[in-house]
Amino acid sequence: MDRAYEVEWTKRSLLNAIAIKKYLNVKFTKREVSKFESLLRQFELTVSNFPTLYPESKNQRHLRRAVIHKNTTVFYIFAKNKVTVIAMKDNRQMNASS
Repeated sequence: MDRAYEVEWTKRSLLNAIAIKKYLNVKFTKREVSKFESLLRQFELTVSNFPTLYPESKNQRHLRRAVIHKNTTVFYIFAKNKVTVIAMKDNRQMNASS
């Protein structure tokens, strides 16, 4: 491990994280919220040190999909020596647009 890469969160990914946190606050306990925050910190640490750890999408070049928990998926791009978190998805929640 030579160096850690910068991790940048897009506005969309931050809004996704906030929405998931609000959902957890309503449906679960503070303990689950704390676990979620811990998962995000661990993901950021892992991806900053090993940005190619998670598989690349077959459909979209450079887009990677990290399942950080059976209920949480993070989508990111690693390019120009920087990790950009594009979006997050809570697999328990129904898609709001459907």
